[in-house]
Amino acid sequence: MQTAFVHQSFAVTKEEKFAGKVKADIAKLGTGTDAKVKLKLKDGTKIKGFISAINDNQFAVTNTETGQTTQVAYPNVKQVKGNNLSTGVTIAIGFAVLIAVVLIIGSSLK
Repeated sequence: MQTAFVHQSFAVTKEEKFAGKVKADIAKLGTGTDAKVKLKLKDGTKIKGFISAINDNQFAVTNTETGQTTQVAYPNVKQVKGNNLSTGVTIAIGFAVLIAVVLIIGSSLK
């Protein structure tokens, strides 16, 4: 009987799991003007901008056009779409494009 009670006290709801996933996704994106995000909240509100601050219970999204900052609690998020390429990925893409351009120019000169 004691084991069953302990198991129930640690049960995690779907909402808590999803809020944890949102928190992890936001942490991966990081903060700054390159950490662009589009959010859909459970109340239907849509927020677009960059992540300007992150803490344990909420994060801040700043609208790039208006400069308005909105505090968002992780459990209030319904959907997250973000893009933030790391510096290494950006350099690799740039390098690949450079090589492609050199190959195209080289083959057209022959």
